[in-house]
Amino acid sequence: MLSIALTSCSAQPHPHTTPQASPWTSQGNSKQAQASNDTPSTRNTGSTSSPHTRIESLTPSIPDKVPAAPVKPTPEVHTETVPAPAQQQVVPKKAAKTQAPPKTVSAKTGKQKQTNHTTAAAQNQRLTLSQLVKKYPQLLRLRGSSTGKKVALTFDDAPDLKFTPQVLDILKKYHVQATFFIVGSQAEKHPEVVKRIVNEGHVIGNHSYSHPLFTKLDEQSFQHQILQTQDTLHSLIGYRPRLIRPPYGEISENQLLWTSDRGYLVVNWNVDSMDWKQLNEPQVTSNILHHTKAGSIVLQHSGGGSTQDLSGTVRALPHVIEKLQGQGYRLVTLPELLNVPKGK
Repeated sequence: MLSIALTSCSAQPHPHTTPQASPWTSQGNSKQAQASNDTPSTRNTGSTSSPHTRIESLTPSIPDKVPAAPVKPTPEVHTETVPAPAQQQVVPKKAAKTQAPPKTVSAKTGKQKQTNHTTAAAQNQRLTLSQLVKKYPQLLRLRGSSTGKKVALTFDDAPDLKFTPQVLDILKKYHVQATFFIVGSQAEKHPEVVKRIVNEGHVIGNHSYSHPLFTKLDEQSFQHQILQTQDTLHSLIGYRPRLIRPPYGEISENQLLWTSDRGYLVVNWNVDSMDWKQLNEPQVTSNILHHTKAGSIVLQHSGGGSTQDLSGTVRALPHVIEKLQGQGYRLVTLPELLNVPKGK
C-alpha cells in the first residue's frame, strides 16, 4: 500500500506549482532564481536517497510553490555563462577606440582631424606663390638687386614665326640683350628662330615643353616637361639652361625643391606688362613704365596661341626701351641681373 501511494504522488504535479523563470531573461532574474533554488527543499532534489527521503523533500515544497519536476541540470550554469560572451564583445570595441590615432582640432575649420603621417601629408596645404618666395627667396626669384640701375626684359612663349622675329629686330636695333623663355615643342617647330636668339646675344630659359600648369601635374609629368625641353634646347644651342620659368608663374613646393636640387633657378617677374591680354600699345607701355624700378624683371611675350595678338607688345617695345634708357637704366639679361650662369 505504501508503494502505490508513492507512485500516485510522484506522477501528478501539484496544481499550484509554477514554472521557474528563464535564466536568459536577465542577470538579475537569474540571481533571484538561484536564490530561490538554494532553499533546503531544492538543494536536495538531486539526491539519490530512498523513496521515503523523496517524500519528505516533496512535502514541505507544496506550501512554498516549488515545482516537483524531476531533477534537471542546474540552470545557474547558463545564467552565469551566457552574459559573459556579451561582455567580452564590448571590451574589444572599447579597446579599439582607445587605440585609434589621436585627433587634433584644425585651426582653420575647428573640426577634428587625424594626425597620423598619411593624413598629415595629405592635408599639407599648398603654399601660395608669395609664401614660396618668402620661404625660399634664393630658389624663386622675382627681382634683382636694387643697387645699380639694371632692368631685365624677358619674353615668354617663344619662338614663333610672327612676333618673335619682330621683337628680335627691335632689340637688335637698340643693341639690347634680353632673356627668352622657350617652349620646347615650339623650339622643335622653329629651330632656326631659337638659333637666331642665341646668335644675337640673348639668353635662353626653359618654359616647359607644352606649357601646362605645373601645379596640376604629378611629379613624373612635371619632370618630363623640364627634362624633355632641356634635351631639345641642348641640341640647338649647345647648353642646358639653368633658368626655368613655370607657365603662368605657378609651381608647387615639391617642384621648386626638385629644380633646386638639380641646379636650376626658377625666375618669375615683378612687373607684368599684361600683354597676354592682347592690350594695345599705350596700355602695355603704361603697365611697364609705371612699375619698373632698379632690379625689376619685366614680363612680356613674343609668342602665343595662333589667335593671340601681340601687336601691342611689338609697338610698345621701342618706346619702353627709349624711356628706360633715357632714365639711366641698363637693360640686361637675367644672368647679369641675378649674377648667375646661363647654363648648368
